[in-house]
Amino acid sequence: MTIHNNYFIWDEQPRPLRAALLEWLGMIADSAAHGETTREEHCNDPRDTDAVRAVRGLIYDAVLPHLRDSDPTVRDAALGATIALLQSPGLADRIPEATQGLWRLISKSSDRRERAGAVLTIGAWGQDTTRWLADPDPAIRACAALSPACADNPEATRTILQALLDPATVDSWFLEPTKADPWAGRRLPHIEGRLQHTLVATAIDRTNTFEELLPAALASVPLCSNLTIADDWGPLLAAAFPSGHDQHTPLTPAQHRYLNALVDHDLCWRYTHLITTWFDGIGLPSTRNAIKALLTDHHRTNRPTPEPNLSPTTASQKYHRSE
Repeated sequence: MTIHNNYFIWDEQPRPLRAALLEWLGMIADSAAHGETTREEHCNDPRDTDAVRAVRGLIYDAVLPHLRDSDPTVRDAALGATIALLQSPGLADRIPEATQGLWRLISKSSDRRERAGAVLTIGAWGQDTTRWLADPDPAIRACAALSPACADNPEATRTILQALLDPATVDSWFLEPTKADPWAGRRLPHIEGRLQHTLVATAIDRTNTFEELLPAALASVPLCSNLTIADDWGPLLAAAFPSGHDQHTPLTPAQHRYLNALVDHDLCWRYTHLITTWFDGIGLPSTRNAIKALLTDHHRTNRPTPEPNLSPTTASQKYHRSE
């Protein structure tokens, strides 16, 4: 197989021409699918779009065998093209066949990203991923747990919450783009943003109380900043105050612990104009000092009343009266 450089300007290393061609087919299919099932506008010539849509079945038949290619860059490009092609409602009946192909890929591959991409894709297609909730690799277990088909699966929810107890490890599983470095790594299939943040959003959706989320919420604080509020501590704050904050209602212990952890984390409070909207929407004050004052007032209001100093005789009389 001939290996060449720079088929595309974003190519980081040499790869086979076959991989570049498969990636190109995927981009064409993705462009043709844009707006097909929504009202979104696109700038393609309708005649070109219709021409591509008419032959997607033939393209799929040509792409599928490359999921078994010996070269990982070819398999990766084939997976991307398959995902793009199966956005078509007209090819929905091909999904079980493609799923079988990805099962074989997962069983034979030793590459974490490749296996994760296949599991995430199977889940996004609405297929069963519960078999991978017991995978030896925690990254694969977490990806399997994200499947919409696992939404009511308690084991999947536990898997996500367990992963979020160590968010730094989650971030180490894959090199992913971040707001600070959008060119770092590659985006995982079907994941908008970072995997950790997708896990947070899914955990919020699948739990009933903030008390269930609290350990994961506290674990995430060291990685939070004013730049990440829309992805982690903002949604978690909203989950902590599902009906908003009522100044006449005492904080729950879980709300107090989470706010206290955030107040202690300096990076959350730089350039507070970036976080004000979240606090306003919840009904919380949006400055660090105001949150500190809220926590202090809560502590003072809820502090137990100390017992008066009693003489031994008086204390004995009080005890017997209570009996």
